[in-house]
Amino acid sequence: MFPMLTVLSMFYYICLRRRSRSGTRGEVLNSRRAMESSQRALPLSVEVEQYAKEVLDFSSHYGSENSMSYTMWNLAGMPNVFPSSGDFTQTAVFRAYGQWWEQCASAPLPFRRTALSFHSQDYIELAFEEPVYPTAVEVLETYHPGAIIQILACSLNPFSQNPPADVRWEVLWSGEPSKALTPYARQFSPSIKQISFATNLIRLEVNSSLLEYYTELDAVILRGVKQRPILSLYKMPMIDISDLSDSEDEREVADSGSQKNSTGNGSFDKLPYELIQLIVSHLTLPDLCRLAQSCKLLQQHCYDPLQYIQLSLQPYWARLTDASLGYLQSRCTLVQRLSLSWTGNRGAVTATGFCSFVKACGAGLVCLELACCHFLSEACIEVIAQTCPGLQELNLSSCDRLHPQAFGHISQLTALRRLVLYRTKIEQTALLSILTFCAELQHLNLGSCVMIEDYDVVASMLSVRCRSLRSLDLWRCKNLTERGLAELVTGCRLLEELDLGWCSTLQSSSGCFLQLARSLPRLRKLFLTANRTVCDSDIEELAAHCPALQHLDILGTRMVSAASLRKLLRSCPQLLLLDVSFCSQIDARTVQELSTLFPSVAIKKSFTQ
Repeated sequence: MFPMLTVLSMFYYICLRRRSRSGTRGEVLNSRRAMESSQRALPLSVEVEQYAKEVLDFSSHYGSENSMSYTMWNLAGMPNVFPSSGDFTQTAVFRAYGQWWEQCASAPLPFRRTALSFHSQDYIELAFEEPVYPTAVEVLETYHPGAIIQILACSLNPFSQNPPADVRWEVLWSGEPSKALTPYARQFSPSIKQISFATNLIRLEVNSSLLEYYTELDAVILRGVKQRPILSLYKMPMIDISDLSDSEDEREVADSGSQKNSTGNGSFDKLPYELIQLIVSHLTLPDLCRLAQSCKLLQQHCYDPLQYIQLSLQPYWARLTDASLGYLQSRCTLVQRLSLSWTGNRGAVTATGFCSFVKACGAGLVCLELACCHFLSEACIEVIAQTCPGLQELNLSSCDRLHPQAFGHISQLTALRRLVLYRTKIEQTALLSILTFCAELQHLNLGSCVMIEDYDVVASMLSVRCRSLRSLDLWRCKNLTERGLAELVTGCRLLEELDLGWCSTLQSSSGCFLQLARSLPRLRKLFLTANRTVCDSDIEELAAHCPALQHLDILGTRMVSAASLRKLLRSCPQLLLLDVSFCSQIDARTVQELSTLFPSVAIKKSFTQ
């Protein structure tokens, strides 16, 4: 039932439209002013201000799974840092920034067909205490602001015992990727649109590709009223019809349009089939689905499985359901690269719906992206293993709710070349089984995998079974020692990327970094983040043996001097990124001098105020 006031407003709007056809323009304007004046006179609810109560979900963070430093959980509650600026451990920081990661060999290839307006790289979802009709969302950014490109609200109350059957997401604000003029703190509060439901679930999506360093967020404020405001009748939101369905009514429209225009297509239907296929290949997926409703000729082209060889559904995460997958199933019989990352959460896609789709369409898959897909179950991984024997790339990043037992099935995918297990609960037994049978692995991400008991054993297995390994991410692995690292670099000499960030058990005094430099001549990326023991001799060995080095992170060491960095910069002409933040011997003046001498290198030195 509409409130009586809304019904009257709609009736009054219709009357105005009728008067505008016969009356003067001035009369219509006067009538509009009278209505707006009456609306302004209505009593308004008191605005509620609240900070986030809980962090529900996120795609990545710089921090550890077992602490609070640099984690997304810092966004819950009141600010810890703002209005101070700089690099603070009490803030929320995403895992990556800039375009450095996209330049690495381990980066996945982009999908050919994707939504032109979709630029999101990371997200975080925040729950607030009270559902309100939003009037403002304020984000307290404390370092390198500008990453936020979209703010969304959800109709679901995450604390309710009776969730609605239909969960809606509404965009409150969106913008293009950008960066702020300065790296200093700011309060970001864009103008948001009114929505028709109360919400206490907000989602921020970010793109950090243009930023010069990690963005840091301190708190999020949701302002709103509990009484529904009167939505402007002259700024009615456009209805988004970009679904993936083909209802009976839509098929009838397509059929009737075909019959009506069967001889009136001009010369379009005389074009070669391949040329029409090339034309429609430039459309986004929703546009492809809409075009299929126009006539039988275009429906044939838009349903051709060749149009769905590469399919990224990630841009449509808010609308994708089991039904959507069912509608697409007949078109995706030739799909080779598929991304369902971020999709299907909160019941929109079920394990049953996913398994049905994979059984029907997965035989030819070589790449499957499933980052942050919380609907996944052990049965889903088992179906992937049984249905996709040629799968070469599998991304399960941040699938942190997937049961450890599920990962054992991955060992059946013996053709795997790239495997991303960042922030998953994979255990050591399952991982060793995967490494035993998936000997062709070239890219492996085990960042923040906290359930692995002994990384030395993993490193030993890698050195024996995976000698084609080109990139290995061991970010924040908790117990790798010099013995494991020595075996790794001895057996995996093709390594180009090695991330040992925050691996505190490695000690330079053991000679492990010297052996690393001497064993990996192809090394392009090396992260030794927060290892306090890295010293001048390690840097000089890299300069002598790793001329192809492009990315080096030695944040936090106290034992590296400017002299060794100069030697490195002279010896590694391809170097693009050098992070010396919190290196006590490297001050801002030294960074300025080195930047002047080597302008092609981005030398990073974070600060706090």
